Amino acid sequence: MKIFNKIAIVGVGLMGGSLGLAIKDKGLSAEVLGISRKRKTLRLAKEKKAIDRGFRELSVLKDVDLVILATPVETIIDLAKKISKIISKDCLVTDVGSTKEKVVSYLDKLFPNYIGSHPLAGSEKRGIRFADKDIFKGSLCILTPTKNTSFKALTKIKRFWQMLGVKVVLLSPQFHDKVLSFISHLPHILAFSLINTTPKRFLDFAASGFKDTTRIASSDREIWQDIFLSNRRCILKAIDLFQQNLSKIKSAIKTRDKEFLNKFINQAKRKREQLK
Repeated sequence: MKIFNKIAIVGVGLMGGSLGLAIKDKGLSAEVLGISRKRKTLRLAKEKKAIDRGFRELSVLKDVDLVILATPVETIIDLAKKISKIISKDCLVTDVGSTKEKVVSYLDKLFPNYIGSHPLAGSEKRGIRFADKDIFKGSLCILTPTKNTSFKALTKIKRFWQMLGVKVVLLSPQFHDKVLSFISHLPHILAFSLINTTPKRFLDFAASGFKDTTRIASSDREIWQDIFLSNRRCILKAIDLFQQNLSKIKSAIKTRDKEFLNKFINQAKRKREQLK
């Protein structure tokens, strides 16, 4: 069911391309525009039917109903001021950045109809080639309204995500970043660290456990560099807490403390089994 006349997706990679495919599959917009610096990306996006038309200039945003910023975090901030001078005051704006406090604090002042979004869906892969219209089905999307958020904008963006088959929850930008520092950002740090700690000559022996644990170490450098630095405060606290637990288990192994090891592993098992 069409709820927009023209949606523009700025950044037509994995997430932006998947959004384009999902929007077109559900018929949520009469037209989907894609914006990218790279001609090849736009060509592939059109071939995959993720967008109707592709552009390299932001000027095409002047008559769209919804702008979705699907670039790395720092690029979202860099582009926002330029976009604010082009779009109409009634245009809705959202982003799909993985950190929110820094992005929301900046965009909230620029756009009267802005609300931050973070769909908890995706892949360690990057690029339009891996875009998938079903990537959002059954997933969770966090919206991060502020005291400045228009109720009309919030209602429409919430409806948009729900029509893509996503469950929507509302969190403050600050709490979003605290939560994500544990459930997403720290696991990536651990995966990067584990693969870099393991001697290369041992990798031929890696079985499913190691591969499952380090899968996300294949994630994109630019995206995760921006995430780590934009959510620096929360991530450093998460790392501190992890190091405390790591020190405890290191000490227990060193002292052959079977009782602690048993308790530690059982506690982890019970928590893991609570995941849905």
